[in-house]
Amino acid sequence: MKRLITFTIAGLMLFSVTGCKTLGGGEEITAENNLDTAFQTETNITLDEMKASGVLCRFGEGMWEIEFDSPNTLSGVKLEFSEGTSTASYKGLSFSVPQSALPVKSMMNNLISVTDELARNEELSGEKENGEMKISGSLESGDYTLTMDKSGNLKRFEMPNMKLVMEFGEMKEIGSGSSDSQPEENTEAVNISETEIITETTESLTTS
Repeated sequence: MKRLITFTIAGLMLFSVTGCKTLGGGEEITAENNLDTAFQTETNITLDEMKASGVLCRFGEGMWEIEFDSPNTLSGVKLEFSEGTSTASYKGLSFSVPQSALPVKSMMNNLISVTDELARNEELSGEKENGEMKISGSLESGDYTLTMDKSGNLKRFEMPNMKLVMEFGEMKEIGSGSSDSQPEENTEAVNISETEIITETTESLTTS
């Protein structure tokens, strides 16, 4: 009798453990971490009603840039992110601006924060879904889901509360480093154009 009771309890415990694992979600998988590299990738962005595309580059931890090729109002605009500041360039003119001046700041800062944090890990782990790996978490600005392929490369970054979706193409390794700064003699021309470029970029990101 005691043996029967013992077997019954053991069976119930096994069922309980198995049931919790099933209720916890999909299968957890791991993948090689290719994020701690200098890379570039094409990206398509949907931010609320705005749609844009361009080339995204990571040169190292905290050092990123994105150059837009669409829509027309943003084509040629390049934003570089480093140490909490953003450098914008357009038609050969460069200037330093607070990131708060650009609506795209939150979008890029969230992606940078998540990706650079994950890049410190030896390998990536997440939930398997349709042959891809999804890594979910929360930031101060909301929940996110980062989707990776089976090789540990970026595929998609989503933040539902911001109505943000960033989709990425093939990740290509590039040399590390950042763009050279513009010569000092261009300072006067840059200052003249700064307000115009900020206004154009801001309006494009908020009304497109």
